[in-house]
Amino acid sequence: MNRFILPLVAAVVLIPILVLGLRSDPTALPSPYIGKPAPEFELPTLKDPAKTIGTANLRGQMSIVNIWATWCVGCRAEHQFLVELSEEGSIPIYGINWRDNRQNALNWLAQLGDPYVASGFDADARVGIDWGAYGAPETFLVNADGIVLYRFTGPLSWPIWEQEFVPLIAAGAGR
Repeated sequence: MNRFILPLVAAVVLIPILVLGLRSDPTALPSPYIGKPAPEFELPTLKDPAKTIGTANLRGQMSIVNIWATWCVGCRAEHQFLVELSEEGSIPIYGINWRDNRQNALNWLAQLGDPYVASGFDADARVGIDWGAYGAPETFLVNADGIVLYRFTGPLSWPIWEQEFVPLIAAGAGR
């Protein structure tokens, strides 16, 4: 009889926890940087290792920082959206190519289009980890003062952009 009580108690405890987990938004991961300055970084650019991209590039204008990689299925899913957003010219997009192969990343951008003002090459994942990246894609909205306003985990699309980012950009533009 006792051997049935322990599994029953475990199920009674675990089922509510699992239900709560299923109801939560997987894209709403907390970030220690929301409302705080973006992490300081400087990386060689993907296209020209002699040049760098860093936190200084983000100051003075509202911008997007997108962590991406060629091995990332979600990155491929969102790439066309990023190209379209870039062509619209409403906000600069900076990339952090994360844990990737430089040549693969260059080929990807040549074939699919390059939506980035510049993309830093983060081969050892140091900068992505500093930003608190759990994986790719992850996208951050940074205001003109270099403050992180929002973090989105997963592939971006026009509906997500309109619902999550546009209101924050509009509010930031009116400051």
